[in-house]
Amino acid sequence: MELTVNEKRLLLILQKHTSADAEVLADELAADPGSVVQWAHLAAGRDLVRIMRDVRERYHLTEEGELYAQEGLPERQVIESIDGEIPMGELSRHPLAKVAIGWMRKYGWIRIEGGIAKKAASIPETDDERALRAIASGEDETPGIGDLKSRGLVAISEEVRWNISITPKGDEIVRKGLDLRPEIGTLTREQILSGSWRDESLRRYSLATPPRRIYPGKIHPYRRILDEVRTLLLEMGFSEFSGDIVQSAFWNFDALFQPQDHPAREMQDTFYLDVTSPLPDGWEKIRDMHEHGGATSSTGWGGRWNPEKARASVLRTHSTALSIQYLAAHPEPPVKAFSLSRVYRRESIDPTHLAEFEQLEGIVMDNDVTFNNLLGFLKEFYHRMGFSDVRFRPAYFPYTEPSVEPEVWVDGLGWVELGGAGIFREEVTAPFGITQPVLAWGLGISRVAMLRLGLSDLRQLYKSDIDWVRSTPSYRRS
Repeated sequence: MELTVNEKRLLLILQKHTSADAEVLADELAADPGSVVQWAHLAAGRDLVRIMRDVRERYHLTEEGELYAQEGLPERQVIESIDGEIPMGELSRHPLAKVAIGWMRKYGWIRIEGGIAKKAASIPETDDERALRAIASGEDETPGIGDLKSRGLVAISEEVRWNISITPKGDEIVRKGLDLRPEIGTLTREQILSGSWRDESLRRYSLATPPRRIYPGKIHPYRRILDEVRTLLLEMGFSEFSGDIVQSAFWNFDALFQPQDHPAREMQDTFYLDVTSPLPDGWEKIRDMHEHGGATSSTGWGGRWNPEKARASVLRTHSTALSIQYLAAHPEPPVKAFSLSRVYRRESIDPTHLAEFEQLEGIVMDNDVTFNNLLGFLKEFYHRMGFSDVRFRPAYFPYTEPSVEPEVWVDGLGWVELGGAGIFREEVTAPFGITQPVLAWGLGISRVAMLRLGLSDLRQLYKSDIDWVRSTPSYRRS
């Protein structure tokens, strides 16, 4: 049986120990534990050693956990500051009250009657406190971690231990004697010319034995696709624009001719902030457009346009809010620009919906652009993203006419809708002095990424899953 020198050295050490941890063997062999495990797997394939893998959880205090290990958990600090009873108004002024009150009530340390917090007669130590003390003192056995992990006070890591033992077959080979002459893995020019290589102990290789995997630095798969989209559009002659996450309702809705009573403006679809934003100069043109169509042939939406509604601040629900601001600042053709931005909506989170996601916004303005040009841009984009079959379905959006929803064919799924597009209505462009047609689209890049990466759950794109990052191939666009 042909063994490598490292397998032989490992067997000799194991005969002395019978069974030992990989780190102990690594010290005696002057090697790193990873190499010892690799040698052990080689020998295990010949039934010379057995390998046992033991995975243990290790608990580590976070920075906040370290602080509370010294000073006590918030509920302990607050309860010790109470002497008998205290008005809730006074108790809530304690710096830690926001965290502590809920835990004190859960443990039965206080009861609240008539706005007065009354302290219980007995304040026993909790499981969280016992676990915190055990982890902080470095005890090998801890009584569980209670709620410390969910409270962000403890982090958990895995520690893998390898135990390696010699088999009777391995012990027999050692007893027969092993040749420990150094092996040569690389031949020199002199050895080849002189023929001395014939007298050397050459290291044997097995092509059937996989090498130890090496994981290089790698860009997150979703980040890689976002960068690919940005590069693709820059190559197509577009320039990039960006803007603030917080937008006024004026730019997010009103400037896009979205009526003030539109359902999408309600709380169930939009994150509203408790601040207001000033209206830009010339806002009266938007008011007139909504109320009666301004100086255009449109009749508007009718009714009274409320400037207070337009001053509300929201987390942008679409990046079209950035497009109209860019056009307002660049009203003269030609314009060919895009934005790759995160947008926010009040969605119920599930495998296909998130409260925040990336949207690709594009606009093209010039004297002679047509609806056919819009379809051509979108087809070219999706073809370059790897989708060979693209079609368009008529759609409705408040700010474009005509409007379409592009769809791509995906084997196993059929036709998948990936966004919306159209030509900005006169009611959107006229208030800013724009007379040329504007092609516009907003595409869901996260859904494109799901299809490209073969995912069924949108949430996977945002997870820090190191195994998934390592196993996902690095795509290169030809």
